[in-house]
Amino acid sequence: MNIYAQKQRWKLGLAAAAFAIVMVSFWYTQNLAQRIAQDERNKAKVWAKAVQNRARLIKFTNQLFSQIKGEERKKAELVAEAFKQLNRFDNTADNSFVLKVLQENTTIPVILKNDNGEITSRNLDPTLSKDTAYLRRELNLMKEKYDPVVINYYKKFNMYLYYNDSKVFADLQVVFDDLIRSFKEFAETSDAKVIFTDASKRRVIANSEKVDLISIDTPEHLRNTLKELSSENQPIPIDLGQGETNYIFYGESALLTKLRYYPYIQFGVIGLFLIIAYILFSTARKAEQDQVWVGMSKETAHQLGTPLSSLMAWNEHLLAQGVDESVISEMQQDVRRLNTITDRFSKIGSQPTLIQENVNAILEDSIEYLKKRTSRNVIYTLVLPEETLCANLSKPLFEWVIENLCKNAVDAMEGKGKIDVTLTDIPEGLIIDICDTGKGIPKSKFSTVFEPGYTTKNRGWGLGLSLCKRIIETYHKGRIYVLKSEPNKGTTFRIELKRD
Repeated sequence: MNIYAQKQRWKLGLAAAAFAIVMVSFWYTQNLAQRIAQDERNKAKVWAKAVQNRARLIKFTNQLFSQIKGEERKKAELVAEAFKQLNRFDNTADNSFVLKVLQENTTIPVILKNDNGEITSRNLDPTLSKDTAYLRRELNLMKEKYDPVVINYYKKFNMYLYYNDSKVFADLQVVFDDLIRSFKEFAETSDAKVIFTDASKRRVIANSEKVDLISIDTPEHLRNTLKELSSENQPIPIDLGQGETNYIFYGESALLTKLRYYPYIQFGVIGLFLIIAYILFSTARKAEQDQVWVGMSKETAHQLGTPLSSLMAWNEHLLAQGVDESVISEMQQDVRRLNTITDRFSKIGSQPTLIQENVNAILEDSIEYLKKRTSRNVIYTLVLPEETLCANLSKPLFEWVIENLCKNAVDAMEGKGKIDVTLTDIPEGLIIDICDTGKGIPKSKFSTVFEPGYTTKNRGWGLGLSLCKRIIETYHKGRIYVLKSEPNKGTTFRIELKRD
């Protein structure tokens, strides 16, 4: 009866179902992320098209400003020529057209200054036009912005016409500045990583809050950041009509980034939950197994107690009847063995008391007992160190482990072969190797053989090695494992014990 094989099939079935669920979930999530990514790319294309259209508008507006500047310069020169005509000393011509030119200039602010420093103005604030300080300030502003138009009205006598942008042009300039600022505002308020650079791609004009300032604080960092953003999306060139092409670099939005990592976070959480659940269920199962072990052991010890007492009484009765003493001696030895087995079961049901024992002597007694009760075709070899090695043990339980391992070895060799038992002293404690020449154990089953219910025999419950593992690791705080095994060559089990 192989209980473990049936449980293993259930595990594989559940693992396959879990894998199928994970794959379907992963496929659905990835598909959803791809669709959202495509939707964002489409939105980015629409946004890029809008940016290009706005850039064309800015370029057109800039060209229009250039034309307006040229026209206003010509108008200022025309006004200057009109002043020149009016101030000529030999002026005998009809000045009606000149006066009309001067009267129709109602938009361009102008200041006329002669060599003597006298100032007259037109199209300035009428409430302040008499204020000399105000006129001086306006004159300085005009000097900084445009070169004056020189009016030579008589020989070496000149007048200078200063002018500024008209109110219409100033209003259009505000609109133009707003369009330029809109690119910066987009970069600063975008939910994605956005960097607005100049034509050289070395100076950042604006950037969004999502951009780490450390990533753009040096030319090398900026170059690497722009390279990373370029790998995600092609930068958008922006021609603002100022003689150079600016660029907008942008990355994926925070939402899309989260969606890309969401499946892995989801599976990580699911995996953590499964691990915790597995640990809890394993702990509960182990506690249940412990209760079963305790109950079974106590009941077995109780059931063996009554017939054992009866056998001991019958043994004494036969001895009194004069039965051959050699026969009685063998029967008494088996009765003592049964008594030892009963003691073992009573100890397996509770934490045994460990005392300092001679490991050399225990191994000698166990092997000697086994030699008499196994086939003569099985050769036992016991290799012990010269010095006596001791460890804290429960002698009945430890002998049970040695007997179980040796009996399994005999079964694996089908009653014919060699069993080597070696005791070795190491700094950490003691090592006992039990090596047989049986059919071996597949490497994939090295841990499985210690599971309750695992057996390769037609008969048996598969509890022997599980019991050995419990005695060594739970009661003696040691280790037991398959050291090595080769098909048709044999297996070596190793027991590691601490001295204290």
